Amino acid sequence: MGAMDESRAAQPTPYEQLGGDAGVRALVDAFYDRMDLEEAFAGIRRLHPASLDGSRDKLYWFVSGWLGGPQLYVERMGHPRLRARHLPFPIATAERDAWLACMRMAMADVAVPVPLAESLMNALFGTADWMRNRDV
Repeated sequence: MGAMDESRAAQPTPYEQLGGDAGVRALVDAFYDRMDLEEAFAGIRRLHPASLDGSRDKLYWFVSGWLGGPQLYVERMGHPRLRARHLPFPIATAERDAWLACMRMAMADVAVPVPLAESLMNALFGTADWMRNRDV
């Protein structure tokens, strides 16, 4: 193992920085709680089923692996194929921005350290922008 590999191995993953399983679950729950309660997120809430239980689990599974933790989504569902799985839903700039705003609030709700939150939001922007499949 080279010096660069040792340095990288010594740094905790975002999954670990969030507090592992419990921290990721808390973030996902805060995200869907906000979506379910805030009028500003009614548009993206309507894109989900009446019960958010399945959505909560799928996002938790995905985010766990995305952050460097267990690959729960891949183990249960296979490759995420995010864009393909989101194509049935009308996602334009407004939906992208609402999703990101909801996630930013959820990160604040669970006190994600600002440097980590900013890093994650930058990465999430690229993914959320890629999900857009409508101009308006």
